[in-house]
Amino acid sequence: MAIEVGTKLEGKVTGITHFGAFVDLSGGVTGLVHISEIADNYVKDVNDHLKINDTVTVKVINVDKDGKIGLSIKQAVDKPAESQQSRPPRGPRPERTGGDRERFGGGGPGHGRGGGGSFNRDRGGRPFKPAANKPSFEDKMSRFLKDSEERISSLKKNTEGKRGGRGAKRV
Repeated sequence: MAIEVGTKLEGKVTGITHFGAFVDLSGGVTGLVHISEIADNYVKDVNDHLKINDTVTVKVINVDKDGKIGLSIKQAVDKPAESQQSRPPRGPRPERTGGDRERFGGGGPGHGRGGGGSFNRDRGGRPFKPAANKPSFEDKMSRFLKDSEERISSLKKNTEGKRGGRGAKRV
C-alpha cells in the first residue's frame, strides 16, 4: 500500500520520545507524529497524551524522499463545520477620524511639526513614503555592505595608531 499525503490511517504507537511519538502503520511502515501535531492545545509531555500500544488515527502530512513519514493526530480529527462558522463575519473597518492625530504625531495647524493638518505621516512623525519608491532587497543589501565596510575601515584606522606602544606606529 502506497502512503500518500492527506490520507487518514489507523496506527499503533510503538515509541515515545520527548519530541513526538512513532506510529506503526500497516505493513511495518513507521511514521513520526511531532509533539506539535499531537493535540490542538500545548503539549508539554507526550506521555500525558499517548501511551505505547495506543491505537490512533493519523493523517499523513508529508513523505520525504528518504522515506520519513510525517503524521498528525490533530489534523486527523474532523472538526465540525459549525465551529468554523461560530464567529460572525467581520464588518468593514470604521473610518479614521482626526482624534488620534496628536497622539500619533500627525501634526495639525499650529502643532509645530508642519504638515498643515495632513494625516500622511506614520507614528514617528516622519513623512510616509509610498511603496513605489521602496528600494529592492538587493539595493538595501548593497547599501548595508557599503556602510559596514566604511565603518570597519574607520575602526581599523583608529585602532592601528593605538597598538604600537611607546608612540611608534606599526608598519
